[in-house]
Amino acid sequence: MLLLSNLLNKFVRNGAMHLTDADGKVHVFGGKGTGPEVHVRLHDKALHTKLFLNPELHAGEAYMDGTLTFDQGSSVYDFLYLFSINRTGLGAHQSQKLIRTLWRALKRRQQANPAKVAAANARHHYDLSTDLYRLFLDEGLNYSCAFFENPETDTLEDAQRNKLERIVAKLKLESGMSVAEIGSGWGSLAIQLAKSGAHVTAINVSPEQLRIARERAAEAGVVDRIDFRELDYRALEGRFDRVVSVGMMEHVGIGHFDDYFRKISSLLTDNGYAFVHCIGRMTPPGTTGPFIRKYIFPGGYVPALSEVFAATERVGMWVADMEVLRLHYYYTIKHWRERFEAHRAEAAALYDERFCRMWEFYLCAVELGFLNGSNMVFQLLLSPQRDAVPIVRDFIFEARQKKKASPKRRSSASGTNAVDGGSELPPGEVQDQLQTVSGRARS
Repeated sequence: MLLLSNLLNKFVRNGAMHLTDADGKVHVFGGKGTGPEVHVRLHDKALHTKLFLNPELHAGEAYMDGTLTFDQGSSVYDFLYLFSINRTGLGAHQSQKLIRTLWRALKRRQQANPAKVAAANARHHYDLSTDLYRLFLDEGLNYSCAFFENPETDTLEDAQRNKLERIVAKLKLESGMSVAEIGSGWGSLAIQLAKSGAHVTAINVSPEQLRIARERAAEAGVVDRIDFRELDYRALEGRFDRVVSVGMMEHVGIGHFDDYFRKISSLLTDNGYAFVHCIGRMTPPGTTGPFIRKYIFPGGYVPALSEVFAATERVGMWVADMEVLRLHYYYTIKHWRERFEAHRAEAAALYDERFCRMWEFYLCAVELGFLNGSNMVFQLLLSPQRDAVPIVRDFIFEARQKKKASPKRRSSASGTNAVDGGSELPPGEVQDQLQTVSGRARS
């Protein structure tokens, strides 16, 4: 326990951790700065050493296994919130500096994603039961960052519709255009593009997602305008007016960024351009956290913008437009987490209690990574030609305003009646909400 105490004394600066070790002895760490007061109990002596060596992995595993629990009303969210506001102190500890050096040395190996490995990694996550995802995603099964025009009033369905409409606006589609979608998910964007008059070739390596996407396209009446293919992006051939990729680049791996952008460039017609939507970090290049890498997204990596732009420079593509979405994914995942909590019993019936704890840990960790960590989302418009994208970006907003003014859009918006996990706060009130979390943890 001595080593773990040394780590936690340097780690917990904001808020407080009351830790009951496996021998029943209570230790208190922190207590000086603002933050939640969390009560943690360990039930296995091996955790005294494991948590010192690799806290980010073993804390999650111990929670999954029930050997790390919480007392006095504390929750895994409170625990991870405490971690999120003290992450700088954790990274500064000598033991953690050493393990991060090792991770950085191995990251290209960890993120090697040749075609067969990439398919297996994707299926690890996306071939889970669609019934699970229906418990917490919006009605369209959009599993990427939404766009909240008003976080206080927008439902998740509103925000995901906003996201899709903004993508269509950025693409400046004309009827009959050909679009390649790299990573089609459950088909929502392909359906939206087809409804906008495009002919879509949508590729995915998840058979389960493709099955659902084809069903949904048939229900939407656009199955004749979408060609869903089970295919790795490197194997796609042809020329397209537009290429779109939402939530796919995170699965490419750092050693394949040039291949990814080179493939996108090769798929475009002479006057075509691409839209890329990806999670990024505002810090220098790093590594994927060990819990996420092992249990949630094997082979995944969130790039720094310096890595992204270095790759587009090497491939010779123009970055014609860039937008950074900062808190939008925080609001999105907050909805997902609250919906999952509301349907936890149904998730346990699909899988088991250990799975539910894994999913809770994942959702809490990524939500707080977008609130207190370095994560954000970026959207790029890319082309080999300098003038493929209009030189004034007003076309995006004009298309959005036209869409909002349409009678069909107004009718759809007024008819939304989504079941939601709770109200959202506007960006300016995020810190007020966190103070509420801290107060609840102390009470």
